[in-house]
Amino acid sequence: MFSIFDSQMMLRAIELAERGIYTTAPNPNVGCVITQGDDIVGEGFHFRAGEPHAEVHALRAAGDNAKGATAYVTLEPCSHYGRTPPCADALVNAGVARVVCAMVDPNPKVAGRGIQRLRDAGIQVDVGLMQVQAEALNPGFIKVMKTGLPFVQLKLASSIDGRTALANGQSKWITGPEARSDVQTFRAQAGAILSTSQTVIDDNPSLNVRWSQLPENVQNDYNQTNLRQPVRVILDTSGRTPEDADLFSLDGTVLVVTASESLRIEHENVDVIVSPKKDGKLDLCAALRAIAAQGINHIWVEAGATLAGSLLDAELVDELIVYQAPKLMGADSRAW
Repeated sequence: MFSIFDSQMMLRAIELAERGIYTTAPNPNVGCVITQGDDIVGEGFHFRAGEPHAEVHALRAAGDNAKGATAYVTLEPCSHYGRTPPCADALVNAGVARVVCAMVDPNPKVAGRGIQRLRDAGIQVDVGLMQVQAEALNPGFIKVMKTGLPFVQLKLASSIDGRTALANGQSKWITGPEARSDVQTFRAQAGAILSTSQTVIDDNPSLNVRWSQLPENVQNDYNQTNLRQPVRVILDTSGRTPEDADLFSLDGTVLVVTASESLRIEHENVDVIVSPKKDGKLDLCAALRAIAAQGINHIWVEAGATLAGSLLDAELVDELIVYQAPKLMGADSRAW
């Protein structure tokens, strides 16, 4: 069904989609290539939620050359009105002859309707080219749409003897500058950075993306003002987070998830969500669903061993990111 040229064009569309990994959340990363014969006449990718989708950028670049063309898209074109008009209609109105989709959109508002809209207009639609690679672009978006739960990456850092903090709970700078730069990259890609009130008390972390610590290639490819700060999420069962914590004084939204209905934090950038308990602690599954309901698809977790173990026990972790430093902290330090 698919030619070598088809694969080359879809690979290019995937490369384009990757340009949005720091900016599109909570929308999916999508790329589009439009060809006439063996020539590319238009390209585009989705840069930010609320702005034109990949297909619209590619169609604008193609202009009149879109008529009778083939469009390669990493995700089924949308068929509903959201913050932008349906891309399926834009492709129909442009007169394209064929659309190649890497995958069907898992969003129930689309889920095959975009493909059917194109076929009803007489456009040939082929689906499934490089589906695995396309799915890898949007693990959070796909998981939320299918399960209601966000994609969870759990970051762990330890010494070579498997220790995560000193006996008093202090854990800053176990690893080196290369690992910290890597962490900034992961943070920048996430929709939220999640931690606990205990970590805030112990370390007073900022939990934000630091431009100066991002890799040089990211700084070269993006303007600092374009990179969004992920939402900072604090799990706080009983309302222990200190109001003078550094994270409240920084730009960006802070979300506190608590079981305490009386918790009040007097900062303009803070929202409080009350979530149920389970076995005396926050019900982690319910908490993650509540976070996902705020439009957060992808969570990067930086916390201590207690939350890490609880998330793993509850089978709520999708990916582990482990940094291990070549140093010894001793048997009296806190273990994994």
